[in-house]
Amino acid sequence: MSDLLERLRGRGWRMTAQRRVVAEVLDGEHVHMTADEVHSRAVDKLPEISRATVYNTLGELVTLGEVLEVATDKRAKRYDPNAHQPHHHLVCARCGAIRDVHPTGNPLADLPDSERFGFTVSDVEVTYRGTCPNCATA
Repeated sequence: MSDLLERLRGRGWRMTAQRRVVAEVLDGEHVHMTADEVHSRAVDKLPEISRATVYNTLGELVTLGEVLEVATDKRAKRYDPNAHQPHHHLVCARCGAIRDVHPTGNPLADLPDSERFGFTVSDVEVTYRGTCPNCATA
């Protein structure tokens, strides 16, 4: 489970009602919602919250490094509160469902020097694609 709310409180982030609701909506395990999905769920908790406030809050959280912006295909960007635990993503090619995965090994070490072309590599993003169980049975 994400510890987004605790991390934000620890940073002294000003916790307005709107910001708190966005953080609550994002908090959890395997959360990868679009901005519109975040807005829809936030409205359920705080009907007066605007779409602009949700978008601005998501942008602030990404800038703070507390939420990752995930773009796995040509679909809408998704927001992942699991920003402080190294992980990769497993994506359903049909419905776009995303799950966090934690394979063993070091993908950075798997890239031979001859394939780095002089780059100093600092990060690796791996996306596994397939079909989720729901789509496989449909």
